[in-house]
Amino acid sequence: MAKKFIDIMDTTFRDGFQSVFGGRVLMDDFFPAVEAAKHAGITHFEFGGGARFQSLYFYLQEDAFKMMDKFRSIVGPDANLQTLSRGINTVMLDTGSRELVDLHAKMFAKHGTTTIRNFDALNDVKNLEYSAQCIRNHGLKHEAVVTMMDLPPGCEGAHDVAFYEKTLRSILDSNLPFDSICFKDASGTANPNKIYETIKMARKLLGDDTHIRLHTHETAGVSVAAYLAALDAGANGIDLAASPVSGGTSQPDILTLLHATKGTKYDLGGLEVSKILTYEETLKDCLSDYMMPPEATQVSPLIPFSPMPGGALTANTQMMRDDNTLDKFPEVINAMQEVVEKGGFGTSVTPVSQFYWQQAYANVMFGPWKQIAPGYGKMVLGYFGDTPTAPDADIIKLASEKLKLEPTNENPLDLADKDPRKSLDAWKERLEIEGIAATEENIFIAAACEEKGIAFLKGESPLNIRKKSEQEEIKEEKGNNTMADGNYTVVVDGKKFSVQVAQGDVDIKVAPSAAPVAESAPAEVPSASGGTEVPASVNGNVWKILVKAGDKVEKGQVVAILEAMKMEIDIEAPCAGTIASINVAANDAVEEGQTLAVIS
Repeated sequence: MAKKFIDIMDTTFRDGFQSVFGGRVLMDDFFPAVEAAKHAGITHFEFGGGARFQSLYFYLQEDAFKMMDKFRSIVGPDANLQTLSRGINTVMLDTGSRELVDLHAKMFAKHGTTTIRNFDALNDVKNLEYSAQCIRNHGLKHEAVVTMMDLPPGCEGAHDVAFYEKTLRSILDSNLPFDSICFKDASGTANPNKIYETIKMARKLLGDDTHIRLHTHETAGVSVAAYLAALDAGANGIDLAASPVSGGTSQPDILTLLHATKGTKYDLGGLEVSKILTYEETLKDCLSDYMMPPEATQVSPLIPFSPMPGGALTANTQMMRDDNTLDKFPEVINAMQEVVEKGGFGTSVTPVSQFYWQQAYANVMFGPWKQIAPGYGKMVLGYFGDTPTAPDADIIKLASEKLKLEPTNENPLDLADKDPRKSLDAWKERLEIEGIAATEENIFIAAACEEKGIAFLKGESPLNIRKKSEQEEIKEEKGNNTMADGNYTVVVDGKKFSVQVAQGDVDIKVAPSAAPVAESAPAEVPSASGGTEVPASVNGNVWKILVKAGDKVEKGQVVAILEAMKMEIDIEAPCAGTIASINVAANDAVEEGQTLAVIS
């Protein structure tokens, strides 16, 4: 009897890179491996979208559209090139306007995409309807998604087979167009038995002709069992990656599944072990200079307690490395369960997983529920659609107070359309002000990446990747005992001081920071000049300074905004008074306790 053909999508160059390196892999470094994958017989690739879109502009000084064009030129016109979209969020953490959602589909169709996998993290089907039509209108295939995970132990109310059936029936009842259905488990926590029963339910509901896929990660250690369960229940396709960006936080390896299905009735894409081995050797060579984060290779039995998607986990730990807060990682993971429980059980997949992470991070850094992460707060207030269950009432009240927003039931797209900052005309005008050509690509880059997109288009974005060779160069530079110009934090007699260093005969500023290293900062800290310091509450970057020297401020007034973990953190005046000095500039990297301003 002929074996059942199973379509394999190779996620190496999108989710694999995202799950292992936080998306930070340069295109010219990996293109030889794309050629090798083509020769290995792979014809279905995930090649863009999701977090990989922004990461190119944020960290790599590369244009995602040019990368997609080059990828298509390598694999040829017949390959199925797939991207990932977050419904009304497209490739952002925030909701886009209708015109931006449509421009997303138009630009991705123009730059080589065949299929867009389209999901809503809340499983609010209303959030898929408009984007689905845009995808189809621009000649692309639409893969509609039901997002999955297991709830933390002791929780109930969503994410069982009945919940997924309700979601799938909503997709069918909405009449939104789709070419295939994917069940997407970004955290890898859905247990194999539930997956089997869910796929079996879907097959019965959809009939034999609908293409059904499962996407999962190895993070919780059950991905192979999950894929076998899905295949036995009637799935037509699964997603796999190639070593060294397989397993751990990523998808299981192609070779692993070829081995796991030996002697079964399944033909995994007609792929041959010898050719895949050659492909993986090429990829290993391409990535040999990249530092492999240890957490990317780990399988954690604790992930089901605090579902953290593999694709977000390493992106977050990379940012924690940048901010020198990686030691807080275990505490943040532990804090996630409460955040998930009180947030309404949206699926832990971007952007909701990032909202969960940001809130857990805030609970660790500032104390439980002392601050509300903007994304998390807006989610529980209804600004991203309906959560699967009602969020905790006390958290809704707290979010409303902290963010100064009322709960809403309004369609998120209607809200976005009313926001003039989200219009394409606003970004066209900004590009014109900056002297940048207002092409449709540039408009989308600016709208999707905002200030970091503008910085890229102006040639001012940073290059932030981790290669072994570069780390050796840094060690050599440190060995020379020389200091580059910039802001530094030094410790004298147990106290932190913010120091600006510059070469030559110039004035430098020295300001004592908020507190001794071993102590927490008091509410008001006298400065050396008799004023009260406004300290940074976390390590991060200065995003905005909202006051200037000479301004009068009230206690609790927001004087600056930091950015850490893709989260905006308000810095409030610890007392009333007059701004005596501003000690940092926008885009400066600052450390916890460093003086941002002084109030007299």
